[in-house]
Order: sequence, then C-alpha cells, then structure tokens
Amino acid sequence: MSTTHPPESSVNGLSAAQVAERVSAGQTNEYRERTSRSAAQILRANVFTIFNGILGAALVLVLALGHWADALFGFVLVLNTATGTLAEIRAKRALDRLSVLETPRAVVVRDGAETEVAVGQVVLDDVVRLAAGQQVPADGEVLTSDGLEIDESILTGESRPVRPVSGAKVMSGTTVTAGTGLFRTTAVGGDAYAHRLAREARRYSLVVSELQAGTNRVLHWISWVIVPVALVLVWSQLRLSGSVAEAWSSGAWRHAAVAGIAGVVSMVPQGLVLLTSVNFATASLALARRNVLVQELPAVEVLARVDTLCLDKTGTITTGRIRLGEIQGPDGGEAPLEVLSALALLSTVGEANATADAIREGLADSEWLGAQGLQEALSSAGAGSRDGVESVPFSSRRKWSAVRDRSGTTWVLGAPEIVLAGHSASVLDRARQIAARGMRVVALARSRSPWRLAPGEEEPRLPDDLEAAGIVILTEEIRPDAAETLAYFRRQGVDAKVISGDSPETVAAVARQAGVTAPDGGELVVLDARTLPAGAGSGQETEEDLERLADAVEDASVLGRVTPEQKRALVRALKSRGHVVAMTGDGVNDALALKDADLGIAMGNGAPATKAVARLVLLKGEFSALPGVVAQGRRVMANTERIASL
Repeated sequence: MSTTHPPESSVNGLSAAQVAERVSAGQTNEYRERTSRSAAQILRANVFTIFNGILGAALVLVLALGHWADALFGFVLVLNTATGTLAEIRAKRALDRLSVLETPRAVVVRDGAETEVAVGQVVLDDVVRLAAGQQVPADGEVLTSDGLEIDESILTGESRPVRPVSGAKVMSGTTVTAGTGLFRTTAVGGDAYAHRLAREARRYSLVVSELQAGTNRVLHWISWVIVPVALVLVWSQLRLSGSVAEAWSSGAWRHAAVAGIAGVVSMVPQGLVLLTSVNFATASLALARRNVLVQELPAVEVLARVDTLCLDKTGTITTGRIRLGEIQGPDGGEAPLEVLSALALLSTVGEANATADAIREGLADSEWLGAQGLQEALSSAGAGSRDGVESVPFSSRRKWSAVRDRSGTTWVLGAPEIVLAGHSASVLDRARQIAARGMRVVALARSRSPWRLAPGEEEPRLPDDLEAAGIVILTEEIRPDAAETLAYFRRQGVDAKVISGDSPETVAAVARQAGVTAPDGGELVVLDARTLPAGAGSGQETEEDLERLADAVEDASVLGRVTPEQKRALVRALKSRGHVVAMTGDGVNDALALKDADLGIAMGNGAPATKAVARLVLLKGEFSALPGVVAQGRRVMANTERIASL
C-alpha cells in the first residue's frame, strides 16, 4: 500500500475506522472469479451418466459376488470416464493459464489522502479515483468528472464511450478511456452488476449432444428391460442346478447371478459409447492445435448441427477498436494536405484517446500520409517536439480539442453540432446524414483567432470566426476474417443474426461491412430491441412471451439496443422454434446468452466470466477458426454413424 499527495477535490473519503468497520462486516471488493469449470464439476459430468450407472451397478454386484475375473468390463467404464475427464481438465488448465494476470490496483481517497490499494481491498462507500486506462473496480456513483469517458461495451455492447456526469452510475468491469474523476462505491464484490451477471450465468448445465442423447435413449430403454431379463437369466441358471434350494446350499446361485449379469452387460453398447468418447477427445486435441479450446467434448458435434448463429458485434465481428474510414474536405471532396497536417497535429499533442489514436494510425497508412509523411507534417506544423505547442486537450464536457500551429492558425476537432454550430450549415447537415448511417463523425474547423478564456472561467471558448475545414469519418474495425467466415456459414445454410447493445443504425452498418445478408438475399431487416414485445428480457418469460418474441425476430438479421437479459430471451425464443442456436461473444453482457445457447463460443480475449460459461473458446480470437470446428464436428458425426452401423 502506498500513499500519494492529497487529492485536489475536497472529498475526504472514509476514515481508517470506517474502513476497518466495513472490512469486519465483509463489505469488501474481494471476489474470486472462476475462469472455468472446476475439476469436481468436470468429474461429476463424466461420472454420473446412464452408461456408467448401468455398468457401475453391474460391476459392484460382480465384485460383491467375488468373481473378480468376470469384472473386466469395468475397464470400459474407467476408460470412458477417464477419456472425457482428462481431455476437459486439460482444457480447463489451458484456460486457467490465460487468466493469470497481475493483480490490478485502485487509488482510493481515505482520510483526505489518495492511497493505492489492491482492488480486493476497496470497501463499500470508498471514494475511488479513476484515470484513463484503468478498469472500474466496483459499482458506484460519480462524484466529480473531468472529461471522464467510460467504455461499457463489455457489459452493454454499446461501442461508443459514455460520458458520466456527477451523480451518474458506473459499473464494475468497464474501462476508463479518457479523463479522470472520483466515484463512491455502492456495490462491491459479489453484489456488483458484472459479478451478478456472471454468477447467474454459471448455473450448472451440460451441452446437449445428439449422438450422446441418442445413445442415452437406447440405454434408457435397455434399463427398463435389464431387471426382468436379469431375473429370467438367473432363474434359468438356477434351474440347471436342480432347484433354487439346492443352488443356494451348494453356492451355485453365485454363478447363476454372474451369468445373469453377463447377459445384461452384453446388452449395453459399450463399444459405441467408448468410441464416441474417443472420437470427441480426438477432435478436441485436433482443435487445440488450431487454438480452439473445447471445454465440453460434445460441443465439437453441436456446431455441425447449428442452423442459427447469433453474433455479438463488439469484439466478435469487430475488434473493439475504431479506425479512420474517410477524410472529406468541406465540399465533400478529397481533403487537402493542410487538413491532413492539422489532423496529424491534433492527434499527437494532448492526452491520448481512442479517436486521436485512430486518426494518427490511419494517417500513418500510405493511403493518406504514410509514416514519413506524418512526421514531415508534424514537423512543418511545429510539432517536432510537443513542447511549446499551444493546445486544448479534449474534454467530454466541451466535446472538442484545439491546437495552434506555427503559422498561427487555430484548428478545432470535435462534435459537429458543437464545432460547426452557426458556421457551416451545409457541412453540418452532411455530417448528420453520415452519422445517421451508423458512422462516428467528428468535424475539423479552423480560425485565425485563438480560443478565448473569459475572466473568471476555467473552460476555454471556441473562436467566433470558425469555418469548416473537413469531416473525419471513423468506423469500427472489422475483423479481417469476418466476411469470409460469414460467407462460409451462409453457404452452409446457417442464418446469421447480429445482436448488440449498440444503436441499430451502427450495428446495421457494421453488419453490412462484415458481409451479413438476409437469408433470402434481400435487404437486411433491422430491429430496435426497445420495440420488442413486452416481457422479453424479464428473465421470467412465459411460453407466450417467447412465441411473440420468436415471431418478431424470425426474419430479422440485425438487432440493436439489446440488453443482456434480452439476448438470453432471444436465444430461448429461437430454440423454442426448433432452431439449433450458437452464440458468440466476449463481454460479460453475452454470458447469459452463451449459457442458454445450444453452443456458447467465447473469444480468447473476452471476459473471464464469458470464457467460464462457454463450451468453445477461440484462444486467439480468430473468427475464421469456426469453419474448422464445423468440419471437425461433421467428421465426428460421420465416424460415429459408421461405428453405429457396424
């Protein structure tokens, strides 16, 4: 624990006595988050099966009768259990290794001083300071904000950062992308929203395999006839000894009982069950070499039967980053060199943020300036060194940033409705039209006058004589393998649905870029989840609710403004129509839907809670790995069918 200078804010935070009181009451942020199924859960899933129940009961009886030599069929039971258990524990260990990260720290205000503590030592009502790059450690209420921006996509799916003001709520697991602020914790540890979602998603369930379900149906029917058949076999063996009394007195009843057990054990398709397990285990090893982790072996087969693939947008078909899409001049044409130089300067000086990073990286691309051209532009603008360059950093309160170059020109970059208000109506209208298509738009304006700072004010004001210099269009970065993978599933007759917490317009724009098409090849049907039937997402949906929801989304390919609870309801509604549903995602907001889908697929860089409930984990986050999983699943099904026919 280390202590720094007192905070600038007048907030004093908790006293040492108050902290100790909350620690003793257990109101701390300490929470152990499981990243995968436990070894006990894996063992339970592989031991408690109908197959093991039948063979296990027969094995116990044979051993109790003292006929050890006749208990060799027990090796099939042990081998079948060990095959599944070892393969899944191997996957668990690989997933656990991914979660071994450095313990995060938080800065809290206690007794009027800022103190750095482990995240688990944050207590209820603590005042916590947030800064860019940090993760919010608990749920709370914002006290002060200085340009604070928070990325909530891991919880809500909304890709645009929110700008919380004093009194606004923040949630654990979200990330600060810009600015600083103070917030007071209102829910810690297991009571935090992200942990509540994760806890609900972890309710134990098993993946449903058609191959295993078919085998279990056979075993279920066999179990009904095993007892009568066993009794008939024992009775027939006793008759060979003369009578029941003679068999009992001579000990021949033991041989009769063993013969009866041998008869019913031969009714169990041991080879089919064992070879199915071996098939699954072999497939999981092959997929592991492709960086696909199989947490439950039957999941290999399920993807081969999927007919509906639900995709989360942020982090699944996009990388979660924004990129520079287009730079337009004020007339909509190609931007002149001086505009590119001004953007290079604005993206380099001041505090880094996602927009500035995207512009700088885009300009370094040969399509615009190139790496060498970027350096030359910065040098000519007077930014060979950042020292001496006048600038106003971006603030979510102002919604603009500014810089003054060597020639004395002031360049302003920010929200079009702020920067262009009252100056360039036609450019502002064009910016609004582009934004309506789901793009992120910022405007560039220039002035010969510097920004103003009125007496007694801390916030600078925009110059009066601003004129439009250009429009910068930013788009979400689509995974390079998304279009090819979606085309593969389209050829296989799999219906893709993009489900996101982002605005429907934004989700639709990204879906089109990624190659998502309507099943009939027509125009994409886009829905706003806020217009879905009442009851969807309540967690207590009735059959009628699911029926209405299924009707509403049957033809939709894109759904926006979807809450985590609605994602789960959508999956349930599709399953109620007989669809085999796979769900991909990376955020905590996807965990509930992943759990209820026939097959949950998590990205390797996703939240620990999401990877814990998923059946498959794409370790490198490569969407293109899914076609290989489908092929492997179909190979397993074909091999098992050949074995069954033999």
